[in-house]
Amino acid sequence: MTTPRITPASWAILLTLGLVWGSTFLIVEIALRGVPPGWVSAARVAFAAALMLVVWGAKGFRLFEGPVGPRTWALLVFVCMLSATFPFLLLPWGQQYVTSAFAGITMASMIFIVLPMAHFMVPGERMQLRSTIGFLIGFAGVVILIGGESLTNRGDTMALWGGLAVFGTAACYGVGSIYMRRLPPCDPLGLSAMVMIIGAIATVPAAFALDGPPPMPDRETFIALAVLGLIPTAGANFLRTVLIRSAGPTFLSLVNYIVPVISVALGAAVLSEALPPTMLIALVAILGGMAISQWESLVRVAGRLRARA
Repeated sequence: MTTPRITPASWAILLTLGLVWGSTFLIVEIALRGVPPGWVSAARVAFAAALMLVVWGAKGFRLFEGPVGPRTWALLVFVCMLSATFPFLLLPWGQQYVTSAFAGITMASMIFIVLPMAHFMVPGERMQLRSTIGFLIGFAGVVILIGGESLTNRGDTMALWGGLAVFGTAACYGVGSIYMRRLPPCDPLGLSAMVMIIGAIATVPAAFALDGPPPMPDRETFIALAVLGLIPTAGANFLRTVLIRSAGPTFLSLVNYIVPVISVALGAAVLSEALPPTMLIALVAILGGMAISQWESLVRVAGRLRARA
């Protein structure tokens, strides 16, 4: 496993992912108006798998750079389930009971899963005193966010479970990012395609089991599902894979400075979602915790920007 290498291209990919993923929760909210959550997940990953399979085939179906054993294939399946199957099932189910703004802020908690795991499992990403303090502040923000959502929606007993499901989505992405770095050298396009293909193989039967046969979506819902599959799923998953394999999972987690801001803005502007005080307090705590824990990276970015000015 190579030491993470951060380049200007890494920052461009990070910004693109933040804008795309920040818009995802709004699109999921629209799709849920027309189909149940299981089929939102299945359609999303099926669209992505079909596209990635075609592109991967055109490139010769390359995957690992050398021969690998059964343990590597088992690790690959595990990574794919954490990167597509579980989070894609959890997110739309949770968004039935929480707002898109809440979902976007909660996804920022991914870094507080990645930091302690990367400390032990990724070379060059050990936690120091500053990052530990940031971790504690940010995680307190997550507790405030989920607790505040359950208090705000006292009449809805499912609000707490919906919030935990969205947090579970972030946890899956965080753990999956760590283990993706532990795979041997491989083609990023092939790895991205495998994530979607294995995700589709597992998610479609799960949708049948959870929600029965697929309903016929209306035009707006079909467009939302297609956009979900092709842009934030297939396209963004490829960029995510490239970024994890090159710059590392901790660097990828910086995307969560962008995602919650975009999701909150779109939720309020497009869906007229309320922003209770606990949600804003949690947003400040989570972003503050990330800033403290990633202070050295932010200083390096500022230095590069001044040097180019």
